Amino acid sequence: MFVHSRSELSMTQPSVAIVILNWNGKGFLERFLPSVVASTYANKQVIVADNASTDDSLLFLQERYPSIGIIRNPTNEGFAKGYNTALKQVRSDYYVLLNSDVEVTPGWIEPVIARMEQNKSIAACQPKLLAFADKNKFEFAGACGGWLDQLGYPFSRGRVFDECEKDNGQYNDAAPCFWASGAAFFVRSDVFHEMKGFDEYFFAHQEEIDLCWRMQLAGYKVYVEPASVVYHVGGGTLPRGNSRKTLLNFRNNLVMLVKNSSFTELVWKLPFRILLDAVAAWRGLVSGDSGYFIAILKAHLQFAGWLLGRQGQSVFPARRGGKPGGWYAGSVVWAHFVQKKKTFSEIVGGK
Repeated sequence: MFVHSRSELSMTQPSVAIVILNWNGKGFLERFLPSVVASTYANKQVIVADNASTDDSLLFLQERYPSIGIIRNPTNEGFAKGYNTALKQVRSDYYVLLNSDVEVTPGWIEPVIARMEQNKSIAACQPKLLAFADKNKFEFAGACGGWLDQLGYPFSRGRVFDECEKDNGQYNDAAPCFWASGAAFFVRSDVFHEMKGFDEYFFAHQEEIDLCWRMQLAGYKVYVEPASVVYHVGGGTLPRGNSRKTLLNFRNNLVMLVKNSSFTELVWKLPFRILLDAVAAWRGLVSGDSGYFIAILKAHLQFAGWLLGRQGQSVFPARRGGKPGGWYAGSVVWAHFVQKKKTFSEIVGGK
């Protein structure tokens, strides 16, 4: 058990546990751990939760970073269960779930914790995510705060589908959003456990959106704090275009939509979503990407299996009273692909 309290280092600072989930990621740990260890926040601890790696990640940590805590998960439990298992063993005021392929800046923790301490209703928050390969551009996995449209399609301030904007300071205001990126996810530990953590059926991809949706339905808020900046490589474990990633994204998005929407919403949203997914699948097949078509087909079959008999294995909203922020009442698919709007501001209207 890793216990970390305010009294250990500072009576004024909340305790922060930075927990990095690792699976065969020695190269990323070697490259990016120095920036994490150099973080200027005093009352922090760094922990690596290892998902049964078969490389020499743990040997590297023991030899080079003996002060870093290690949690050994028995199998590769994916992002969702991997973090659920690990965080049951960590006691801290805040958790920071940090991807191993993220380079942080020295003062990245302080602005987020200050924002969350100032507003106790904020359950989760993310920093500004820029691309490690091009530090003037927003990064795909969250950019400057995640949003969701009425059909469940995620996009971000600074990223719409595959279009990542240049960071010209246009989204430098701290603001409510719908979801915080799992690449650098700040969350109150008590709320994480109150919500029963991530839905383990998801394995990986969009489990953080599902958690943020559940937290907001329970009355909490989700924010982005752009005064904090990190740089994300992206696609470290499953690169974009990978058929497994495609399957998980399509399947999990449908599961999330069903779990968190009312029956009256689903009556029209679900058939429409399945139709749009089918269009995307056939478009992929016609363009020669049969793997994309098969991945979406498998996603729909697995979703049907979940819908018919596996709902009991998922974590549903504890309450449904809160009103989510970062919600786009229109269709981001229509705005982007039909109206040819490329940027978040063009679609949402400068928010």
